[in-house]
Amino acid sequence: MEETKTITFDELGLSNELLEAVKSKGFETPTPVQARTIPEILNHGRDIISLAQTGTGKTAAFGLPIVQLADDKTSQTQALILSPTRELCLQIAKDLASFATTRQRINIVAVYGGSDIKTQLKALKGPAQIVVGTPGRVIDLIERGSLKIGNIRWLVLDEADEMLNMGFKEDIETILSSTPEERQTLLFSATMPPFIAKMVGQYMKDPMEIKIGRTNEGASTVEHHYYVVKAQDRYAALKRIVDMVPDIYGIVFCRTRQEAKEVADKLIADGYNADALHGDLSQAQRDMVMQRFRIKHLQILVATDVAARGIDVTELTHVINYNLPDDPEVYIHRSGRTGRAGKKGISVSIVHTRELSRIKQISKVSHKDFTRVMVPTAEEICQAKLRYFIEGVENQQVDTDGAIAGLLPKVCERLETLSKEEIIAKFVSVEFESVNRYYQNAEDLNVELADDRKKGRKGEKPGMLDEADTARIFLI
Repeated sequence: MEETKTITFDELGLSNELLEAVKSKGFETPTPVQARTIPEILNHGRDIISLAQTGTGKTAAFGLPIVQLADDKTSQTQALILSPTRELCLQIAKDLASFATTRQRINIVAVYGGSDIKTQLKALKGPAQIVVGTPGRVIDLIERGSLKIGNIRWLVLDEADEMLNMGFKEDIETILSSTPEERQTLLFSATMPPFIAKMVGQYMKDPMEIKIGRTNEGASTVEHHYYVVKAQDRYAALKRIVDMVPDIYGIVFCRTRQEAKEVADKLIADGYNADALHGDLSQAQRDMVMQRFRIKHLQILVATDVAARGIDVTELTHVINYNLPDDPEVYIHRSGRTGRAGKKGISVSIVHTRELSRIKQISKVSHKDFTRVMVPTAEEICQAKLRYFIEGVENQQVDTDGAIAGLLPKVCERLETLSKEEIIAKFVSVEFESVNRYYQNAEDLNVELADDRKKGRKGEKPGMLDEADTARIFLI
């Protein structure tokens, strides 16, 4: 069978300057969305609809060709890139600036709410060939006469479905009406709901559609698990799920800001490295929480959908739906925050029996199979934590010439009457006394479904259920 030829960045039409920037960022081969989008922007000037999941390299797909084609001999704004949130706006601007390192006369300016507008007004007075902004702040600057977009060549709508979900429809239409008809419009979206299709028909001319995967399809690197529990056991189930993965790095999605606060407070009280992100936080507080999460000083971020918009973290191991969203497309967005950049991820949903029909609906819309997983038992949690602890001890590097060197003789002297087995047992007991005490006599949280009873499984342990219906996760 003939091998599929791997496309390189050299074949996309990028200049030597941009290829140098690509190389410096460590990019080796273009992602599918980059391979198809970059040549279209460079060579054809057609409007483009690009349907691809978050984390597939969309910023480079539009950023590289725009940086290459922007005219550095004029200071006027030539490209306007709209994004739903401050965080995503800053990330896009940062990425574009890294592409433009070899084009030092090209200036990228980020404009967004929640920050001093005077600094942004000053930035726009200098060369501002490329402006990245949130819709509300962009309109504010247009109305002040500081941001002039009457001659832009490119208008990029990044995360278009997110922006419209957040209520920016009128703002986007106002901005579109201020741009020239001959602009090239580039729309990037993970999903194609009806309101996006309507906007495409109204504001885009004969657009070319670039579809990576099926529309509304979740990322292929994400596994979808669900646990069935009683509504009142939701937090207890969350705690056990988290306990099974001591090195978890994930987001827990809640329906309301109050619920996000409560869940985060419970996790913190139970000793987890967690915090909440919600609408009651000031911008400074939000920035602090996000910075701690990005550098992994927080393992678990509890958030509402609105508060989490624009979070761009590529190494999440888990997304946990404390409550299922009403809209299947919101679930697709949530789950797409893990399993990015080719890495594996797990999307977890904690549901009660009345929500099983919604699991089936989401599965149908996203074209993904969902696996029922049993809430782990106390024994399994203790085994998982013990394995994690032992692996940490095994991999711990000891500097025998450092500060510990002077302490070792005294420690050995204090413990010389104990055997090796006794020392190990005592250290393990110190580490796991609280865990064992917490889970002593812990109940089974799994709800027995009607299908379980039909198959004569009533009274059996969860691990005895047919593998066709359920799966039990073990960390080894």
